[in-house]
Amino acid sequence: MHHPAFTNRTVLTAAALTTLAVVASGTHASLTFTNYTTADGLGSNELRGVHESGGTIYAATLGGLSTSTNGSSWTNYTTTNGLGSNGVYNVYESNGTIYAATGGGLSISTNGGSNWTNRTTANGLGANIVRDVHVIDNVSGNTIYAATAGGGLGTSIDNGSSWTNYTTTNGGLVSNVVIGVYASGDTIYAATPSGLSASTDNGGSWTNFTTANGLENDYVWGVYESNGTIYAATNGGLSIYNGSSWTNFTTADGLGNDTVLGVYETGGIIYAATNGGLSTSDDGGVTWTNYTTADGLGSDIVYDVYASGGTIYAATAGGLSIAASASAVPGAGLAGLATLGLASVSRRRRR
Repeated sequence: MHHPAFTNRTVLTAAALTTLAVVASGTHASLTFTNYTTADGLGSNELRGVHESGGTIYAATLGGLSTSTNGSSWTNYTTTNGLGSNGVYNVYESNGTIYAATGGGLSISTNGGSNWTNRTTANGLGANIVRDVHVIDNVSGNTIYAATAGGGLGTSIDNGSSWTNYTTTNGGLVSNVVIGVYASGDTIYAATPSGLSASTDNGGSWTNFTTANGLENDYVWGVYESNGTIYAATNGGLSIYNGSSWTNFTTADGLGNDTVLGVYETGGIIYAATNGGLSTSDDGGVTWTNYTTADGLGSDIVYDVYASGGTIYAATAGGLSIAASASAVPGAGLAGLATLGLASVSRRRRR
């Protein structure tokens, strides 16, 4: 199988990483979480996604979309406000517009949630169950990417009025069930139960990654990309791609649980949302620190994680857990990747 070179992205080689990151401390910050639940006004204690933008927290719950500026009080939006479904799987905000991935379509609000426009199969969306959403702002407008359950990956350039759907028959997606999506420039990543699909030409063609290519598990719950490195949250661990090969991390490496439901990276720190708590690494996965209910998490089942401005948001099965982190160690994550020798072709296993 031909693998894309991702020539429009910056690929970090081991040599480059070694040059960029001279010293890695491997020091992990200690986190204490404050958990917010329905007692604080949250729509439901069952969260599936979380996002923060401009000082507003957006919590995707199974009881609607909840928003807050401090976590202590919440405003909830449901079907009574025009939301497609009270089951909200994820949420994204861009330039004042909120996009909610729901069990009844993609719901869009341009006035802070007071009113919603719901996009469904009637508008050309592949399926009404939307598991994830990502938006890229362009000079001429924006592009919406909607991960649907059974209808493939939908893209729209007119705020959801019409859609182009990429499926197994249209473009060569590995599965029509898309659980997670991330996009940057012309590159799109679709997380599916049958592997990870990637396109470097805005959906024109796709390359599929599975266990045959070094992925830890074919069931991919979520995907994130940063500085040319791809992070895939799989049912068997966290898989990291450096442009030529995958490196896999599991409980044998210190991960909290092998079922990784979400992943995020910022400032050289990797955040893995697992079935056994929130795992963090500031040395590229060499070592991990795990946070559980003992550290204030609402539940050890963490569906999603987001970090911004030194604050970490964990969407759990028992509420939204928020913690402030210490300053990240500059270059630690890069040095960790260089130490691992990610440019090698071999697949890392420590079982």
